[in-house]
Amino acid sequence: MKNNLRVERAVKRITQQDLAEAVGVSRQTIYAIENGKFIPSTELALKLSAYFGKTVNELFSLS
Repeated sequence: MKNNLRVERAVKRITQQDLAEAVGVSRQTIYAIENGKFIPSTELALKLSAYFGKTVNELFSLS
């Protein structure tokens, strides 16, 4: 699963730690998602999309 988290973080100028605290996970979880090593739960994907003001489809893709 591909994602745009790193790009969205860069736009907002926030660290992995900042994002992790905002959505209630560890920095390591954000790192793993960004690097395709972890697929977030539906709940976490929704939290991330709400944080960035994007749809889940805008943040994540299956290709």
